[in-house]
Parts: sequence; structure tokens; C-alpha cells
Amino acid sequence: MRGKLYGVGVGPGDPELLTLKALRLVKEADVIAVPADSPKESIAYKIVKGAYPKLDEKPILAVPMPMTKDKAMLQEYHDQGAQRLMRELDEGRTVVFLTLGDPTVYSTYLYLHQRIDALGYDTEIVSGITSFCAVSARLNTGLVEKAEPLHVIPASYQIEEALKLPGTKVLMKAGKKMKAVKEQMRLLGEEGMMIENCGMPDEKIYTSVEEIPDNAGYYSLIIVKDKKGE
Repeated sequence: MRGKLYGVGVGPGDPELLTLKALRLVKEADVIAVPADSPKESIAYKIVKGAYPKLDEKPILAVPMPMTKDKAMLQEYHDQGAQRLMRELDEGRTVVFLTLGDPTVYSTYLYLHQRIDALGYDTEIVSGITSFCAVSARLNTGLVEKAEPLHVIPASYQIEEALKLPGTKVLMKAGKKMKAVKEQMRLLGEEGMMIENCGMPDEKIYTSVEEIPDNAGYYSLIIVKDKKGE
């Protein structure tokens, strides 16, 4: 009998934000899978380890996921990753795949999930606290009020038109494009706040565009609110 695959969101960084369901599934799993070349270097691994010190007593399966937009390379890694997981499932093992934030929001896990689910395996996605909700809470403010819309935007792509949308804009995954993102915000007269590594030991908070460094890390998220009174 095949095992079951769980894609489990572990939240944005603070181990105390790991859900009770996520912790239970980790404890019950036969195998823990993490998106990394070296499992113990994975941020998702470190988050769960902070909440469950016995994590190392379980088999840890590394599933490499490169940071690239090369479609052919991504296809190859996603196919290989799915095969690694299916080998465990075919042995009847329950596999919990750890992923930052929530698995449904720009998660690399989804590419593996879609392949494995399409082949008839038993799969389940388990929500985690999203990075943008955690960032807004850490900034001690709300994301949206009344009829305001919320836009979640991958900032490593063209964002000029997206910044003109009404309501609150969440800019995720700016990465190496941070300088260009800041320049676009200045051109449009937008202001925003950012947290780098929210909930992690090296967390940094920036309360204006001018404070945000051009070389901010990958786990940086900007919240742009509508200007009040305009």
C-alpha cells in the first residue's frame, strides 16, 4: 500500500507560528522531506527543529530546488524531486514535505504536488501562516480594511502596473531586483515598509523605502498601503 504525501506549511520563520496540525504530522511522519541540497541548511528544517528538537531522529530527505528561472532546469529538478518522493511513497511511507509559509502561495512544493497527485497518489496540502500576514502583524498594523483589495505580487517581475492597483500591495520575492523595485516605487511616489527574515534570529525591519538596502535578502517582503486621504 502506498504512503501519503503531505505538503506542510511551516510559517514564515518563528517556530512558535508552526501550527498544531503541522507539528502533529511531523511527529507522525515516516520521512521528512525538505527543499534543499543539504537538509540542515534549509530554513524550513530549522523552523521545525526549533519547535520539535527530536526532528533529527527521523529520516530527512533532501529535495534540491534551484533558484533559477530556467524552465528546462526547473522541469528537470521538479521531475527528479517528484521521483524521489514517489520512491518513498511506493514503500508505504508517509512523507511530510516542509515548505516555508503556506504551500499554496508561490511554493516550490506545488510543482511536485501536481505531478504526484496527477499520478493518483494520496496527497494533502496543509496550510501554514503566510509571510505577508506575519509581516503585517510584526509591523503592528492591518493589511486591509473595509472594502480595500489585497494584491500579492511577485516583485522579481515587472511591477509598474501592479503598483498602480488600488488597495494594499504585497511585494514578495524581490531578491536581486530590489534596487529596481525601490526605483519603481519612488517613481510612482509609493511608500512602504519591509521586513527581512521575519520571525528569524536575523530579522530586520525597515519603515521606509529609503531605509531598504539594495542587497536585501531573498526572504524580504514589502507592504505598500494606499495613501490615506488622497
